Amino acid sequence: MKKLRMGILGLGRLGYIHASNIAYKIPNATLTAACSLVPEELERAKAELGVTDVYSDYRQMLAQADIDAVAIITPSGDHCWQIEAALDAGKHVFCEKPLGTTVDQCRLAEAAVERHPELTFMLGFMRRYDKSYAYAKQKIDAGAIGTPYLVKATGVDPEGLIQNAIRISGGSGGIFLDLGIHDMDLMRWYLGSEAVEVHALGATFRHPEFRAAGDDETGAAMYRFANGAVGMMHIGRIGPHGYHVETEIVGTEGIIRISAVPEKNLAQLYNAGGVCTECVQSFQERFADAYLAEVKQFVECVLEGKKPGVTVYDGTASTKMGFATMESWRTGRIVKIE
Repeated sequence: MKKLRMGILGLGRLGYIHASNIAYKIPNATLTAACSLVPEELERAKAELGVTDVYSDYRQMLAQADIDAVAIITPSGDHCWQIEAALDAGKHVFCEKPLGTTVDQCRLAEAAVERHPELTFMLGFMRRYDKSYAYAKQKIDAGAIGTPYLVKATGVDPEGLIQNAIRISGGSGGIFLDLGIHDMDLMRWYLGSEAVEVHALGATFRHPEFRAAGDDETGAAMYRFANGAVGMMHIGRIGPHGYHVETEIVGTEGIIRISAVPEKNLAQLYNAGGVCTECVQSFQERFADAYLAEVKQFVECVLEGKKPGVTVYDGTASTKMGFATMESWRTGRIVKIE
């Protein structure tokens, strides 16, 4: 079996998940090299993943490592120059979302992808690879709910992780870019149209540290799409019960609801307090299978010469939505999306 030799850039929480998947769960890929600025992360990759070719310099890895492709799992503001460097070095690229933190950065990545049509680029909007979300798309395309005209999306992080959210809030790009980018992508995907207008609001009631950092702990936004459809989004950081991601797609002849209860599993506890369903506590837990599936597709696309389902242009479109949403949140005005 031909194997894709991959290097990984970034070995934090999500980076290590991807590294483990490549090393142990994707038969037609092998983790050949790893790069991180944190020495302890490289030592862990050596000890637990068997990676002996490690680097603290990304460009050195691109120049010296025996790799065909690179997975980029780094802070969002670095994605686009790292994408460009890899493609210009002749490597296929998988990159986690978002594409970039500014539209200019996204244009840089677009130009690099266009310069190298012989190479595969894929952006990691992993919810498209979750079984429930993919099933909903299949049903919509088959006409099961008629014409979809409304998407209602909820995405709430658990209160238990609040200190980390506070720590990064000043540099996260704001709540809508930090938490809402997946929902923006799903709205475009399900409605088959681009957003043209947004009105966004925010609120902070429990943790004033967010306001001090120029951010909010909760956000709500409403979108109008070019085909007349509507999107509604609620995102937040103080979920009392766990990590809650829920999506509802309303059509002219039916409705699809995904994860109305963020169940940990199919078990229910019956006791004096009533009937209890445990909930997932993190995005890594909820979307573990999706993270594996998206990289599997990337590897298959490279080896078989197929085109990925998520493109660089999807990344630019969602980034435009995110910036328009943040502008509306800051100004309190309805903002047009070009």
